[in-house]
Amino acid sequence: MTDLNKEIEKARHNIRTDGYAMSIGELASMYEDNELEIHPAFQRVFRWSEEQKSNFIESIFLGIPIPSIFVSQRQDGVWDLVDGLQRLSTIFSFMNKLREENGEIREPFLPEATKYLPALKGVQWEAEDSSNSLSNNLKLLFKRQKISVNIIERESDDEAKLELFQRLNTGGSTLTPQEVRNCLLIMLNNSAFDFIQDLTKYPSFQRTVLVTESKEEQAYYYELVLRFFINRYASDEARSKHSDVHPYLNEETIRLFDANSSFDYIKEKKVFHETFDNIAIALDEDAFKKYKTEKSKYEGGFSLPVFEALSTSVSFLVDSSLDESLIRTIIVNKSKELVENDDFKRSYSSRLRPIDRTKRMVNIGRSLFCED
Repeated sequence: MTDLNKEIEKARHNIRTDGYAMSIGELASMYEDNELEIHPAFQRVFRWSEEQKSNFIESIFLGIPIPSIFVSQRQDGVWDLVDGLQRLSTIFSFMNKLREENGEIREPFLPEATKYLPALKGVQWEAEDSSNSLSNNLKLLFKRQKISVNIIERESDDEAKLELFQRLNTGGSTLTPQEVRNCLLIMLNNSAFDFIQDLTKYPSFQRTVLVTESKEEQAYYYELVLRFFINRYASDEARSKHSDVHPYLNEETIRLFDANSSFDYIKEKKVFHETFDNIAIALDEDAFKKYKTEKSKYEGGFSLPVFEALSTSVSFLVDSSLDESLIRTIIVNKSKELVENDDFKRSYSSRLRPIDRTKRMVNIGRSLFCED
């Protein structure tokens, strides 16, 4: 047990915390003064229903204890919200303080009638019609309710903070792995998040990557852009430490997009654009479908294995500065051969773990597209 004791001792020292109770009014003042950052981009994965938000406001008025929130103290002293987005967003929205990403105040949340407080329906923090406005004594009651704040101190290890965020953000309306990864990316390096987000909107990418609406809502475009760069700079060492693909993607996201990494954003944006421009011109909407030789056409929906094999390989062709017309000819010819490739068939039909299939697809694509 000596090794376990040492590992626990080391891990516990990676995160230093403090904590105390604060009133809603104090937290709201910190938010208004930009001393508490809840990251407006996080609100894109804000999933509480109107009923959930109304019930939460009701709970505060009834004096039901509010679950703890976690914040991370930055070097400049500002608190970054790590866990508690849905609770604080609901509170600040009800108080008519919640800001959009551009800094404008969002339309306030108007609660529905609830089980114990049916008169809560439509009540506003401030309203022109005083009959619909919250009274001063109820405002004070609301603002004086306490929330326990757990503070991850600035001395804590950055990777440990991100790990903590991932573990904490599993309650309420569950986030998808990529939605959590987006939040990790925002905390890690907001410029990197903006870079990824910008690429998800690139016309050639949108034109070739056709996914379902539900997948799009779950931030799948973001995951595919991240996979593109992670596959370009794949680390076998990192992959070998994981049996599941999502922890691997998390670790590689941190490695590539940490604020201190050497990732060349200008170069990689150019490679991304040229890769998907070439794919779009060569295959258009058929880009990441499987080619059916017997029917001489592409069929089916978007295929992740085809995406990983094709997009990564074409990016390597772009790196090699081949003539674009030649790259497009290779794309057309080799995309038809891909699903007939024996290694591809075995990888696709076998019970390979997703993390192993990802590696296999990148290798298959490289050998098929780049080594003739």
